[in-house]
Amino acid sequence: MGCQWTGPSLGGMNDFDFIAGRWKVHNRRQDKWLVGSTNFEEFEGFAHGAVYFDGKATFDHVEFPSRGTSGLTLRLYQPETELWSIYWAGSQTGKLDPPVIGRFDGGVGTFVGDDTFEGRPIKVRFTWSDITASSARWQQELSDDGGQTWELNWVMELTRMTDVPDPASEPDRAR
Repeated sequence: MGCQWTGPSLGGMNDFDFIAGRWKVHNRRQDKWLVGSTNFEEFEGFAHGAVYFDGKATFDHVEFPSRGTSGLTLRLYQPETELWSIYWAGSQTGKLDPPVIGRFDGGVGTFVGDDTFEGRPIKVRFTWSDITASSARWQQELSDDGGQTWELNWVMELTRMTDVPDPASEPDRAR
């Protein structure tokens, strides 16, 4: 059977079970990255998430209709290290970005990884917080100084859509 989210994570497998279902996503995204911009664009999106492998993997698809773009997120839990690897692919590039890796502690998930932006090395940090049965917050920060300072460049406020069936109640066919 599919995994059902039952409350705040204690850290480990099933941390991302809350993502199962359909979400309205309010986005606040910086217009220019790593230049100190304080201008943020706001736009709506919709996401659909599912849980696999009894909570050791999650997948979601998010669409941004006003921008004509979408993206996919794959999260994989590694029991031997108790760490999550999170991979993102956007429709604009058609490529899988390098993972951010981390875990939840005290109900907040922090995930960091190396990437490049405009040809230079950067660090990327995802933070998941304020997770309830009906809402969650994700933010992305970038650093071009090895993680000494971070620039917030994207926030997603997720609100569960209750007027559609929750796929978490469907059988997990991908065990």
